[in-house]
Amino acid sequence: MHKSRMGLGWARPLGIAPWGFMLLLLGGGFVGGFGGNGLLFPAVSHAALPSAFVEGFSEIVEKVAPAVVNVAVTGGGGSSSRPLPPGPFGGPPGGAPPGGGPPGRPPGGPGMSAGSGVVIDARGYILTNNHVVEEASNINVTFSDGREISATVVGMDPKTDLAVIKVKLEDEQLPFIPWGTYDTLRVGDVVLALGSPFGLKSSVSFGIISALGRGSVGITEYEDFIQTDAAINPGNSGGALVNMKGELIGINTAIFSRTGGSEGVGFAIAVSIAKDIANDLIESGKVVRGWMGVAIQELTPALAQSFQLPEDQQGGVLISEVHQDGPSAKAGLKRGDVILAYGNEVVKDVNHLRNIVARTKVGKQKDIKVLREGKETTLTLMLGERPSDQVLAKATPPGEKPPSIAKLDNVLSGLTVEAISAENRNQFGIPEDSKGVVVSKVESGSAVEAAGIQPGDLIQEVSRSVVKNLDDYQRVASKIAKEELVVLLVSRRGNNLFVAVNPK
Repeated sequence: MHKSRMGLGWARPLGIAPWGFMLLLLGGGFVGGFGGNGLLFPAVSHAALPSAFVEGFSEIVEKVAPAVVNVAVTGGGGSSSRPLPPGPFGGPPGGAPPGGGPPGRPPGGPGMSAGSGVVIDARGYILTNNHVVEEASNINVTFSDGREISATVVGMDPKTDLAVIKVKLEDEQLPFIPWGTYDTLRVGDVVLALGSPFGLKSSVSFGIISALGRGSVGITEYEDFIQTDAAINPGNSGGALVNMKGELIGINTAIFSRTGGSEGVGFAIAVSIAKDIANDLIESGKVVRGWMGVAIQELTPALAQSFQLPEDQQGGVLISEVHQDGPSAKAGLKRGDVILAYGNEVVKDVNHLRNIVARTKVGKQKDIKVLREGKETTLTLMLGERPSDQVLAKATPPGEKPPSIAKLDNVLSGLTVEAISAENRNQFGIPEDSKGVVVSKVESGSAVEAAGIQPGDLIQEVSRSVVKNLDDYQRVASKIAKEELVVLLVSRRGNNLFVAVNPK
C-alpha cells in the first residue's frame, strides 16, 4: 500500500486493510441489489433520484471543462526523482504508450512530467499543485480546445502544496471556475473530478464526498482535505473538484493506493484553504500566515483528566510551549492552558486550530478562551506574522555533563536521566538556554516506554513542578506515589509536549 501524489507519482508505504466492494445498478427506474439474506432491496423510482443521475452531468462538464488545463513541466523534480507509476498501456512511467503519449500530453522525454490546473481568474491565473511545478524550467499549458501556451510561476506555497501560474493573453478573457462555499458541503454530496490522469486531457470522473476536514494525513503542513471516491489518478494533481453547481470546491492532490492508480480514496485541498492561498499568491506572490507563538498538542484522555477538563468537554488543544515575546506570551497565555475556542469558533483539534490561525490576517485581534487549572478564562490576542522556519529553528551549543541519577520506586522507575551536557546537547539538539534533565535510557516494558518517552527527551516538568536540574528531578520525582499518574513536560527535537505516564 502506498500514498501517491498524482502529478509526480511518488509513493511511500501505508498500511490500510483490504477493501470490500459493492455493486450499485442505476437506471431503468430500478436501483436495487440482493442483500446477504437473498432479499431484493426495494426499487427506487426516478423521482427519488437527483436529476443529474437521470439526465447525466454533461451540462456541468461543458461549463467547467474549458477551465481545466493540462500542465506539462520540463526540468522539475517530477519524472526524474519521483517517476510516475507504470501506465495503463504497459509502457514507460506516466502511462504513455510506446512511441508517444496519448492525446493532450507532450512526448514523455527526459525531465518531463505532467499534471493539471484550474483557471480561477479570467486574466489567465491558474491554480495547481506546488509539486507539479516546483523547480520547473519550462511550463506549458494545454487547453481543452488544443491551444498550447507557455506559463510563468506567480507564487508557490509548499506548506499547502499549492501554486499559481499565469499564461500571457492578448486582450482575451479566459473561462474560469467560480469558487464554491466550504460551509455548504456535506458528506454524501455528488462531485466531479476533472484533470489529465496519465496525461489524458479533459478527463472527468464522478463520485461523492466521503469525508470533510481530513487532517493529519501527512501530505502537507497545513491540511484541510476533502476525501472523495471520484476516480483520481496520476496526472490529476492540480485538477478541479467541483460540485453540482459547477463551482470549485477543491484541488485534487493525493491518493491512497496500493497500485499507483485510483482505489476510491482521493484527497482534494478544500476551498477553505485553496481560495485564501490563491488570493495571497496573486496579490503578493507569497503567503503571510497568522501566528500565535505557541506549540500545541492533542489532548489524550489521561492528559484531559490531569488538566481538569470536564468529562463532557469536546475538543480543545493543550499548549506545551509559549514562545518568548510572541503574541500569546504578550496576551498572557501560559504553558498548560487548554485552548477551547478561537474567536467565536470552538477548537476541534490541533489541525483545526493551526489552519484557522494561519488564515487569520496579521494584526487582527482574537478572543482566546482557555481552561486554566480547571477554570475558564478569556484572553485577547493580536495575531503576529509567522516567522520563517530558519528563525524558529533553535541552536544547539555545548554544556557540561554531571553524573546520572538513581532509579525511583514509582511510574518513573523505568527512566534513567542525566544532566544536560555538551554531548547530549549535540546528539539530541538541545538548545543552549534549556533547563531540565535528559532521558538517557528507557527500560523495556516499563510504564514510561508505554507512554512513549524516548532517549533524548528533555524533561522540564514533573506533574506541573518545574525541573531545572538533577536535584529538582530527584526532589519532585521521589514524592510521587507508587500508583500515581504522572504528567511529564518533555522537549523532543525542539518541540515541547505533555506526556501522561499511567501506572500499570
